Formats: sequence, C-alpha cells, structure tokens
Amino acid sequence: MSPAFSSWAAFFAMGGYAFYVWLAVAATLLPLAALIIHTLWRRRALLSEIRRQQARLLRIRQGSSVSRPQITPASHSGDIQ
Repeated sequence: MSPAFSSWAAFFAMGGYAFYVWLAVAATLLPLAALIIHTLWRRRALLSEIRRQQARLLRIRQGSSVSRPQITPASHSGDIQ
C-alpha cells in the first residue's frame, strides 16, 4: 500500500484543490463545534434551572411545615346575645 501524498506539503496542497477541500472541512467542523458548545451551554443552564426549582420547592415545603400559632377570635364576655 503506497501513501496518497509524498509529503506533508503535498497533503496540505491537496493536489491543487486545497482551498476547496479545507473550506469544506472548515464548513463542516465549525458548525459541529458550535453545536457541541451550544449543547453543553444549554445543558448547564437546564441543570442550573432544575437545581433552582428544587431549592425553591424545598424552601416552600420547609416553610409550610413550620408550626404557626393559630389566630382565634378573642372571646368577649360582655357581648349581647
């Protein structure tokens, strides 16, 4: 099996079509990299939002479980019946 290119310079020149080949490579890799970065960014934001909502629900549950004194109307012994 023989190598397709005789040197690294020949590899990067791509037989005279380097501009088109490397432009196509860049047009493929840049959107893929952007997609990966966007996915990781959205994942981080989603997990942060979930943690925030869970903390809020925990605070609500803790707040509702605290016993509060019952407010009852005061009895008036001198009321007219």
